Amino acid sequence: MFSFSFKNRIAFNYIVSGSFLIAVVFVFIYSVVKYSVNNHINEEIQEELNKHLNDISTDSNDTYLIQVDQWRAREHNSISVNPVFVEFYDNHKEIIDKSPNLKNSNIQLLNNVNNKFIDTKLNSIPIRQIQTPIINKGKIVGYLVVAMSLEDFQIVLILKNILLITFPLILILLFLIARFFAGKSIKPVQTIIETSSQITKDNLKTRIPLPFNKDELYVLSENINHLLDRVENAIDREKQFTSDASHELRTPLAVIKGTLEVLIRKPRNQQEYEERIQFCVSEVDRLNHMVDQLLLLARFENQKQNIKKETIYLNALILDNLIRFSDKIDNKKIKIITSFNDDYYINSDNYLISIIFSNLISNAIKYSNNETDLTIKLFEDNNSILFSLSDKGMGIAATDIDKIFTSFFRSDVVNHSEIKGTGLGLSIVKRLCDLLKIEITLTSEINKGTTFILRFPEVNLK
Repeated sequence: MFSFSFKNRIAFNYIVSGSFLIAVVFVFIYSVVKYSVNNHINEEIQEELNKHLNDISTDSNDTYLIQVDQWRAREHNSISVNPVFVEFYDNHKEIIDKSPNLKNSNIQLLNNVNNKFIDTKLNSIPIRQIQTPIINKGKIVGYLVVAMSLEDFQIVLILKNILLITFPLILILLFLIARFFAGKSIKPVQTIIETSSQITKDNLKTRIPLPFNKDELYVLSENINHLLDRVENAIDREKQFTSDASHELRTPLAVIKGTLEVLIRKPRNQQEYEERIQFCVSEVDRLNHMVDQLLLLARFENQKQNIKKETIYLNALILDNLIRFSDKIDNKKIKIITSFNDDYYINSDNYLISIIFSNLISNAIKYSNNETDLTIKLFEDNNSILFSLSDKGMGIAATDIDKIFTSFFRSDVVNHSEIKGTGLGLSIVKRLCDLLKIEITLTSEINKGTTFILRFPEVNLK
């Protein structure tokens, strides 16, 4: 099997289909010309046959007479480009008379082929003849043979040779033309190949130039560029995530190591040991919580989690999460205000929705001031269910709102170092909202509080 380039394959496939069409056209032309020439010769021979039959008369002795004078006169007065040969035979198949143009030659009288057109030869010249019996009173009294040269038919043979010669020449010419235009058509593919060969893990900025015509190659180039955008963004996120994760994990490990080194430098009393060990335990818990969140975030990074849809009673799910954080709520003396206008149900993944509520409520409690209100609302708007969570805490600076869903980002951490966290909670919330097609928005004002709003899609309504 020959290995053709893509350009040659296009040209070859075009030629295969084109050759069939050209062959059909050539056969049709040849057949029409052949049929026309054959009919023309046959009609002329038949016409001559009828004329000469009219020149024959029969006497009382059943002998037919040829009106030679009329025949000769007609032959001299008519112009014939293609000569007609005529011979008369008696009932014994002996020649009685013939046309002068035969001279010393004779047309062969054949057996059992009366009234049929037969191709024979006269002195090596191809002719077509027809013979008919001359009948008088039911008896054959002679034969009339009319023939005509097949020189006109040579046109058909010449045409056949021309078509056979030109057919491969046309195919070769069409192949070269098709190959030329195929090369121009797939030039954007060559550009894609050259550009993609320049793209490496260290060079993801290069993009494929879009073709001028918005055809399939334009769509292909555009999709490849979008793919490169996603790959670049994913690699950038991976690099940033790896950098941030290593930094965040290194900090508590360094604190634990430093604390333990201080403990072993000199003997301590039991209370000091207990305080330092308890501090290390809290750092281990913080580290364990961070690892759990990192694993959870990685789990949904590529959105490969299988969503298990079921009917969720939002009112009960929110109250369950509030009970989980009841101790923290009581410690900060936060007043919970719930506003549920009705019972609200959605079709979604109960586990993932619970994680979203848990992280949002945990964040709201963490950043709320003591003895303030935390308001939770469920309501319907434009055929969608909305969840609203408002706290009266420190708020988020306007410059940080766009970064709040970035992994490990914590707003104003310097001025609020007493608030512990990993900066992963809201990143997980955003990832799950994207996965479940939930729209999440927030508004915030420094020292006044923050409001998160979730809009569940209409298709999730029960």
